[in-house]
Amino acid sequence: MTDAPGPLESPRPGGRPFLDRPAFERLTAAHRRELKLHCYRMMGSLHEADDLVQDTFLKAWRGRAQYDGRGSPRGWPYTIATNTCLNAIKSRSSAHRILAEPTRPPTEGTAAAGPAAELSWLEPYPDAELPDIADGEPGPDARYETGEAVRLAFVAAIQLLPPRQRAALLLCDVLGWSAAETAQLLGGSTASVNSALQRARATLGAAYPRGRPLQRSQPNPEEGLLLERYIRTWQAANLDGFIALLREDATYHMPPWRDWYQGRQTIHGFFQTVWSNFAGYRAVPTRANGQPAVAIYARRHQDPEWRAQSLHVIEPANDAIASLTVYVGPLGAGLFAAFGLPSTWSEPEA
Repeated sequence: MTDAPGPLESPRPGGRPFLDRPAFERLTAAHRRELKLHCYRMMGSLHEADDLVQDTFLKAWRGRAQYDGRGSPRGWPYTIATNTCLNAIKSRSSAHRILAEPTRPPTEGTAAAGPAAELSWLEPYPDAELPDIADGEPGPDARYETGEAVRLAFVAAIQLLPPRQRAALLLCDVLGWSAAETAQLLGGSTASVNSALQRARATLGAAYPRGRPLQRSQPNPEEGLLLERYIRTWQAANLDGFIALLREDATYHMPPWRDWYQGRQTIHGFFQTVWSNFAGYRAVPTRANGQPAVAIYARRHQDPEWRAQSLHVIEPANDAIASLTVYVGPLGAGLFAAFGLPSTWSEPEA
């Protein structure tokens, strides 16, 4: 894919716009959220997705004369969005974002690796941006239902794919496009798309081997109870109660720190060294990537103000926590605005 504008990005000489402004605005409103999610999956970044979906609709407006109504009005902006993402990936230093360094073993004892600002970290995605998407119907060729394909672990796994393979897998296995349709979008032959898909599925299967046979996600009352218990343990500063919510083999990641932990006992040892760094915590429930999440405000000793401290994304399994990803430091605090949360917390008046 070259950086030169594609045919949809510049009006053809003498062409008549198929979409007037009201029609274009309806198209924008109908597909903005799903295109933003597509850009997020491609990039692994909520903030980049915001910019790229804006760029997509700017290019679409400028090139609207090329859309003659014969193709899918949904496929047209996906073409622009996907190619915009591929070009953006080319221009940055890393082709993917991570939750953990692939070759780093779990840490034992005190965290020593420290934060790594130079690495590109996978960001969480607020559920408030997912109406009519998480329960939406993918195309007939999809291998993953949409709710599964927003999970943090899934997005982390597809980041391991080369960008073109990532695009092919998202278009075919998540959105349900045919290989022929995807080849037309990406450029190239159907055979080349099928080859890219084969390699992408093999890589993804090694990094994300769960989820088959896929079951449609259903509301889970036990998940809500687990979230309530989680919030109570933090607000009561009950470390043992918090650890009891974890599975024995639970994992804990804390971007942007390189360290990560595996196993309830090891996670307990880490938190035992940092739990008392703050005088108290306030927890606000939210959701990220189709999963329960919690925003934590903390108050330091001798400081009366509750400040944004970390954002926790929880992966439940069998009424316990299988994986916990906690975005800490400036990275975590910087996510609060995207989740509609203030940077400081005021206690409700009695």
